[in-house]
Amino acid sequence: MLGLIDEALADGWSVTIISPPGPLVASLPDVVTHVPIPDLALSGETGPARVRALAALAVNTIRAGVAIRKYGRGARVIVNSLYALPAARLGVWPDTFTWLVHDTLSYGKQRVAVHAGRGSLRRAVAVSEQTAKPLTDMGITTAVCYNGVDPDQSTDHPDDPSGPPVVGVLAAITEWKGQRVAIAALCHLPDVRLELAGGCFDGDEPYLESLRALVAEFGLTDRVRFLGHTEPIACLRRWDISLSTSIAPEAGPIGVLEAMSVGTPVIGSDHGGAAEYLADGRGVLVPPADPVALAAAIRRVLDDDDLRADLIDRSRHRVRDRHDIAEVRPAMLAALVSD
Repeated sequence: MLGLIDEALADGWSVTIISPPGPLVASLPDVVTHVPIPDLALSGETGPARVRALAALAVNTIRAGVAIRKYGRGARVIVNSLYALPAARLGVWPDTFTWLVHDTLSYGKQRVAVHAGRGSLRRAVAVSEQTAKPLTDMGITTAVCYNGVDPDQSTDHPDDPSGPPVVGVLAAITEWKGQRVAIAALCHLPDVRLELAGGCFDGDEPYLESLRALVAEFGLTDRVRFLGHTEPIACLRRWDISLSTSIAPEAGPIGVLEAMSVGTPVIGSDHGGAAEYLADGRGVLVPPADPVALAAAIRRVLDDDDLRADLIDRSRHRVRDRHDIAEVRPAMLAALVSD
């Protein structure tokens, strides 16, 4: 989003961001107006607490819709979150807003949100063909504009052949990202270390603690590191392999593209945007949530120099040809704001 904001400002647009408070707000350029709204996520309570959470979500959606109606009149309204679609439907008129799609529909509640918001949706812009397909199947006009990264990143990696191999997961610490699968795979790889790079969303702290408990249960404390928020490119250059272990399909994982750009081989779950980005020998694909298959793929890539070189070459070509941020970001903005 921040990259698209910079692109829009460079093109002469004035920009207003309507979002809950959070880290994004501190990163906004000074010329961008921020309008705070309540969080539109549904928390995970059960029983009576679930009923109260649903009621609060309904009230928050109405409040967000009022803000969108106030500030969106006469503007090009772009929705960046699936669960903001119902609020956008309340806030604007039919065939008015566009939606930048970061979610591959795989849950019923996602489809409910789409149906609730589609009455005012003019066009969706998806970041992969895999993400576009469920939307086109629903009859939603959808364009595909890939995510992008810098294709000219250095592929220099630290040279320490004496150290143990290091694999890593670059993803937020949330359950559907599948860090548990990577930890379980490590049980089959006694000479490999694992690093988990990424912060924890509010509400996902119990999942983080469950990961720490799993590491202790498997006796892996000396081989697994939790890095928290960290600089992604430095991690990717340090790793022998980057893992994309999501158990639900991702739309267009930036971390996969970043690894491809710096010459770090990628092993990914065989679904969603990761499968599309890594197809045709650009990465190794394994069934989701299968630690045994993941461990076998890690061993194969670590032990085969020719395979690693081929993966790196093919993935670098893909990034240069299809994911150059200098080309895809203007194209994405144009698709979002054009009539």
